[in-house]
Amino acid sequence: MEWQHDFVPLSLSSNDSLPELVLTHLTSWGMITAQGDDKKSYLQGQVTCDVVQLAEDTATFGAHCDAKGKVWSVFRLFHHRGGYAMLQPSSAIETELAELKKYAIFSKIEFAQSTDVLLGLIGDKANHVVEELSQQRGDVRTIEGGTAIKIDQQRWLLAIDATTAEQLCQSITATKACEDIWTRLDIEAAIPAVTQEQQSEHIPQALNVQALGGISFSKGCYTGQETVARAKYRGMNKRALQIVKGHSASEIKAGAEIERSVGDNWRSAGQLMSSYRFNDGVSIGLIVLPNNLDSDTQFRLKDTPDSVWTMQALPYSLEDDE
Repeated sequence: MEWQHDFVPLSLSSNDSLPELVLTHLTSWGMITAQGDDKKSYLQGQVTCDVVQLAEDTATFGAHCDAKGKVWSVFRLFHHRGGYAMLQPSSAIETELAELKKYAIFSKIEFAQSTDVLLGLIGDKANHVVEELSQQRGDVRTIEGGTAIKIDQQRWLLAIDATTAEQLCQSITATKACEDIWTRLDIEAAIPAVTQEQQSEHIPQALNVQALGGISFSKGCYTGQETVARAKYRGMNKRALQIVKGHSASEIKAGAEIERSVGDNWRSAGQLMSSYRFNDGVSIGLIVLPNNLDSDTQFRLKDTPDSVWTMQALPYSLEDDE
């Protein structure tokens, strides 16, 4: 397993371009797999996305909620090894797995935490690498040892067994970087990552799951649907995930508290869901905020009150027109 030690921090300024090809080991991410005859129907009754309509060559975002509509997990769902896989932060899996299994005893379905290695391909050459690994086309492709999933125009996820991962890491010509570069790109894409500490905190719309195509308002019933539907049709959701940007003289602690300006005072705005700091001190993060704030509202890290942060434009619309 010596290959796991090849990934080092990638030091970039806020003005630097990404290398043509970066390979990263996503050590803080994991997957729950679903196998069995009832996997499709069971998941359809548990999660916000439309599992029945999910094609073999596509992936979808989704959320799994408690009965009150609070999120246990935001995941990326795709076909994998003859079943389904749900990609999410590994720290959320223990609780999420227990919740998924709660009623599974009555169905032909088996959930498990995957042992696959998760690698990320980033850069202009990422597509070329995947095309060499698979003759298939589409956003989800079967490759030797597992599955390749397209994340965006410059990123692919590889969910593969350990032997294949080792062979790839030894043979590929790429900059091998720690996973914080993946975190940066998720922040810039405003993709939520619900960790253990953030479970049962928010409804899906407060995490922009509808904007990412992860909520079907036309499918049948699922756990928490009443709250999710009310948030859409009665306008009951008052929060949204936002990108904030500022400066930090040092690395940002996980869950760092953000304050916002209210007149001449500062009040707590919540905790950063994720953050990334460039080597020139420019920093970005994701945080759930009231969705009626003015776009020029000022923020600051509670521990660094001299640096002003601002909201950035999201890369997608928050209108859920479905």
